Amino acid sequence: MKKLLFILFASLIAGCGQQIPPTGGPRDTLPPKLMIALPDYKSTNFKSDRIVLTFDEYVSLDNPFEKVTFSPIPKYNPIVESKLKTVTIKIKDTLEENTTYHIDFGGSVRDINENNVLKNLSYTFSTGNFIDSAVLGGKVYVAETGKIDSTLIVVLHRNLDDSAVAKEKPRYITKLKGDGSFLFSNLKPGTYNLFAIKDNDGGKKYDQISELIAFLNKPVQIGKDSTATLYAFEEAHPPAPVRRPVSSSSTKKDEDKRLRLSNNLDASKQDILVDLILSSSQPFKTFDSSKIQLFDKLFKTVLPIKISRDSTNKKIIISNKWNEGVDYNLVLQKEFVTDTLDNKFMKTDTIAFSAKRLSEYGSIKIKIENLDSSLNSVLLLKKDDKIFYQQRLLQKTYSVPLIQPGDYEISILFDRNENGKWDTGNYWKKLQPEKIVLRKEIFNIRSNWENELTVDIKQLNVDR
Repeated sequence: MKKLLFILFASLIAGCGQQIPPTGGPRDTLPPKLMIALPDYKSTNFKSDRIVLTFDEYVSLDNPFEKVTFSPIPKYNPIVESKLKTVTIKIKDTLEENTTYHIDFGGSVRDINENNVLKNLSYTFSTGNFIDSAVLGGKVYVAETGKIDSTLIVVLHRNLDDSAVAKEKPRYITKLKGDGSFLFSNLKPGTYNLFAIKDNDGGKKYDQISELIAFLNKPVQIGKDSTATLYAFEEAHPPAPVRRPVSSSSTKKDEDKRLRLSNNLDASKQDILVDLILSSSQPFKTFDSSKIQLFDKLFKTVLPIKISRDSTNKKIIISNKWNEGVDYNLVLQKEFVTDTLDNKFMKTDTIAFSAKRLSEYGSIKIKIENLDSSLNSVLLLKKDDKIFYQQRLLQKTYSVPLIQPGDYEISILFDRNENGKWDTGNYWKKLQPEKIVLRKEIFNIRSNWENELTVDIKQLNVDR
């Protein structure tokens, strides 16, 4: 009996030592909720110098200087601060009479505990007797790719001079959503110029040629026009001059002066559809093609081959009719090339590789629906941001016997000048860029398989 009591007592002591902490309840996943706005949301005859928003929990602000936007754009941005459960907007500028103002918080408000973001929070008021209610929405695409760049901003200018977008701040501003769409609300009716710009320096102006810009060919009529589609592009500009580095008097080791070349082989296999390319990070200074030799597996010379350099003078292109499955040896002799930094190819090297087999490729049958020859459509198949297949569309079906397997982006270039490539625009000449429309779905090409692809031109172009 004593032994039994001892075991029970020991078990009780052990149990007391294993305390389980409370779970604390489920994780908070809800964003803050706006409870009170002072003055009231959509107040008219607004005369206050501050706005106080009160929430149901403690809140913080994430980068309000970047995320919070004010329209019309004030001369001096209001100060936005958070404390406990409130967000306060202190107005520093003199408000215009009979004007509707709209504040978009852009996901800057979040709770303190779990950082849950309050999306789509905005505040609107008017210094006049009514709230302007005109809206304008739309989408912005990058013309060269057909993709979305959500870092662009969309602006409205009341000054219709061409130079206003470069010299003045806009009247209204809004940001793109993740799908490339935008929406202006509470606009004053009138005539405006509409732009999308890549605001690299935060000035909300198109004042750098390297910035993306999109524009409409004519002003929009706010109150009548309700949607617009814009195509952003970077204007063509001359390449920056190549500057040779200033030579240093310090002595460098030989290893520092080695010229290293990369190549486009895929795991020591050569794509039989393309050239073999050797690439340098710097332009070449001297080059002797006679010191490049191509041999088969038994080191028998392969003829004929063509050796050239590209326009950047950074790539050596070796052209040959590659035979599937054949082993090759590329011999690069010592000092066959130097670059503009006086780096040298220090010693003779042999690159061994084999050509891919036909079974490593897929084939593809392409069916085109709703073909309109007046659109000058060009089909583009891109893999890893490189064009692997390009075809001007003049008939309803095409067959490609050999193409690398993998995931491809399918897009259509509307080739206005029929030169077979995408051409940029020019705002100052009022020249729109050529348009590329991207198919939403990625197309997978399987090796050793006949793949089938259907492209509906009308469906791709329906929203553009």
